[in-house]
Amino acid sequence: MNGPDDTLPERDGLRAAFAAALRRERGLAGLSASELARRAGLAKSTLSQLEAGQGNPGIETLWALANALAIPVSRLLEVPRSEIEVIRAGAGKGLRSGHADYVARLLSTAPAAGRRDIYMIEAEPGEPHRSPPHAPGTREHVVLLAGRARIGPRGSEAELSAGDYIAYPADVAHVFEALAPGTRAVLLIEHC
Repeated sequence: MNGPDDTLPERDGLRAAFAAALRRERGLAGLSASELARRAGLAKSTLSQLEAGQGNPGIETLWALANALAIPVSRLLEVPRSEIEVIRAGAGKGLRSGHADYVARLLSTAPAAGRRDIYMIEAEPGEPHRSPPHAPGTREHVVLLAGRARIGPRGSEAELSAGDYIAYPADVAHVFEALAPGTRAVLLIEHC
């Protein structure tokens, strides 16, 4: 499932925008690089590379940084938006998991006053995607479009088939496990 859009591509300026956003948000939070790295569970050298626009973070790293900063991950990936947005199937910024065959494509970020992000999830059977808790009050909504999956808070997962919907608190550890090839879903994350 590797493709040209599964990382932060420099050609689109996303890597530089991410680096600038990371520096900006760390400054707004009043955190030193050492403290942010500690809170996110990263090496300080890794954080320094990311802030310099030299790193290529996976989705787990993006979420760890966002959680440590108490912001939605989309705030680290914001680019100017047009009034009408069309994203074709398979397009969009793909964020690949480092541990599972799982790609989250950011479809829409909430405006500055908004509190939601929308992703297209592409997952295959194998190692489940395990997410650590997000910021307090965060809730996820998933509509399964194709395949089958086990989704929800660890220990309380539900098995879904195409067309099923689930909502659950995401401020606890949670799982997305594809049970059939070609599993696809829409994920909406509400931030409080």
